[in-house]
Amino acid sequence: MTRLNRRQFHQSLLASAAAASLPTFASAEATPILNARVSSARLAPAKYPETRIWGYDGLTPGPVLRARQGERMTLLFRNDLPQASSVHWHGIRIENAMDGVAGMTQSAVEPGADFLYDFALPDAGTYWYHPHNRTYEQMARGLYGALIVDEATGAPEVDLDEVLLLDDWRLTDEAQIAEGFGNMRDWSHGGRIGNWITVNGDGAWARDVPRHSRMRLRLINTANARIFSLDTKGLEGWVLALDGMPLEAPQPLGDLVLAPAQRADLIVDVIADEGEEAFLVSVESDGGYAIAAFPVGGAVRQERLAEPTALPPNPVPALGDLGTARHAELRMEGGAMGGMRGAMMGGQMTDMRDMAAQGKVWAFNGMADMGDTPLIDASRGETVRITMTNDTAWPHGMHLHGHHFRQIAADGTLGPMRDTVLMTRGETVEIAFVADNPGDWLLHCHMLEHSAGGMMTWLRVS
Repeated sequence: MTRLNRRQFHQSLLASAAAASLPTFASAEATPILNARVSSARLAPAKYPETRIWGYDGLTPGPVLRARQGERMTLLFRNDLPQASSVHWHGIRIENAMDGVAGMTQSAVEPGADFLYDFALPDAGTYWYHPHNRTYEQMARGLYGALIVDEATGAPEVDLDEVLLLDDWRLTDEAQIAEGFGNMRDWSHGGRIGNWITVNGDGAWARDVPRHSRMRLRLINTANARIFSLDTKGLEGWVLALDGMPLEAPQPLGDLVLAPAQRADLIVDVIADEGEEAFLVSVESDGGYAIAAFPVGGAVRQERLAEPTALPPNPVPALGDLGTARHAELRMEGGAMGGMRGAMMGGQMTDMRDMAAQGKVWAFNGMADMGDTPLIDASRGETVRITMTNDTAWPHGMHLHGHHFRQIAADGTLGPMRDTVLMTRGETVEIAFVADNPGDWLLHCHMLEHSAGGMMTWLRVS
């Protein structure tokens, strides 16, 4: 760590837009409405105009939706955007019809129309929601929010439970969201990377805390394509959950990498002295920069609390025999410097030049976009293995809908349950899961320009 300078990270822009909260759904007398609409937010200092954004309830991030494990969530999505949209409940193992994938699990909700979402919440944890129609544009305009499912029992003892949504924005000199969402350079390279980082819509996010206070920090990477490498200063603690799923035992907090869509639940103690600041730090190529600050005043207790215990496990079925599991292979191809000459599109072989003219520059197993045949057709309850190879020059964050999986290491050990895995250039990763949720489910790269550019396939659980 070479420096911590919050003002120099982005020299011309500051932001201030905070997430709000809705009441617990089980106690609501009327069906809550989640309204996607054009709005504005103060993403720059007062000398700049407000930024036009798209937000749920006109906010970016949208309201924090919160309920308790085992409850149902029921809300009416109303679309007042100039584009059709939908809501995907990222990481929640819900009924297929509620997954929110336009063109697959439901029709896109046209401007002026609405759609009723109603589903059970089987798992406690940190999740989020975002559109699944023109996702690369709608999320870049600010359309996303947190979905928190509190533990029915066994929640950890903390002084503060804070949700932190990490994002980057591509802003113009007038503090407006830059257009060019179909920029083929973004699509064929690392995706749309912004020039301005926020936490909860705020480029100088801060929260006053006392020394020795204990916080649960729920980190969510909502960026289109940016991979966040995170560190802390003046905080010490543990990772308790990844992608909503509790670890079997708390792991000491060190460097933390979050690909787009990934989440981490941390328990951290404030160890900075009174009058100092603790920080959440984004580690960049030229040093570390504070993206969230915790000014320390007073002390809540004389000594730190004891080390936390593991969170209660969620009811995810255990893997069956991996030796007899149904198996599929997935090869990622294309992109800049990838060497792919063409792929199947619309039932015919198409060369790279014609693919690019149609906005497609990536492929899975030689096919751009989804074909008529699923990658795997599994019976309900069957254990499935997928070997994925990144034969491209770029990293990819692979996200499976409707399920959580474990990564199988080369020595056969199993990693933690996740719904998104980051794969670096040339890497091969094997995942395994129990196909216990019936329906047709997406498997795609969550670098949103990569997905739109052809990196998506699907599974069927029947």
